[in-house]
Amino acid sequence: MAYGMGDLKKGLKIELEGVPYRIVEYQHVKPGKGAAFVRAKMKSFLDGKVLEKTFHAGDKCDEPHLVEKQMQFLYHDGDSFQFMDTENYEQIALTDEQVGDAGKWLVDGMSISVLFHNHKAISVDAPPVVQLKIIETPPNFKGDTSSASKKPATLETGAVVQVPYHILEGDIIKVNTELGEYIEKVKQ
Repeated sequence: MAYGMGDLKKGLKIELEGVPYRIVEYQHVKPGKGAAFVRAKMKSFLDGKVLEKTFHAGDKCDEPHLVEKQMQFLYHDGDSFQFMDTENYEQIALTDEQVGDAGKWLVDGMSISVLFHNHKAISVDAPPVVQLKIIETPPNFKGDTSSASKKPATLETGAVVQVPYHILEGDIIKVNTELGEYIEKVKQ
């Protein structure tokens, strides 16, 4: 299926010159003179680079052949992230660049969505919310009951998030992976 200028919107996946992109910003412009056009910022699934492109009426772009597959994250070996297909037990490796920011939320054994383009793994999406254990955070100090105050906490994956003062080492918290923010403490 080919997309025209009127079909473009934020979050849409398109393919230009054999490269799959996701539209991250979209602006429909109607100048006083001349025809309307769409100005879009697109992020490449292959290398994460952002491209800005202007689409005019009549311009077409293709729908990419993308397939999402649930896989199990096995481990990070220092150079790449190792994943296993739970149906046929095949393993694939993705580079740090391909995994991107999602890598700081991955825990061994976690089920993760891996994106394939033309049967080749190109990127991963971390779950929108993950539960992670805090391995290091400064201790509380008596008298600070302000709920707006935050302190840094290092999670088991190495990521650092800001948490309220009542959160302690060893606590398990829910984290929004898209924003990198603390949501709540998990009741144990």
